[in-house]
Amino acid sequence: MLKIFVGFVIFAALAMFVIFKGGDSLDMGGEKHGDEAVHAPAEASSGAASGASADASAAK
Repeated sequence: MLKIFVGFVIFAALAMFVIFKGGDSLDMGGEKHGDEAVHAPAEASSGAASGASADASAAK
């Protein structure tokens, strides 16, 4: 029983540490769908993909 209690205390302390380190940027709202969904900027990923395709087409 003591091991379970100690494990819970360690897990709770780790969870609190992560929550406090996250600050205002931490979203505890769960999964988002539709208009409220916020994704990473598409320009960064599409720019890298277009650059790679441009290099591939230039090599032909």
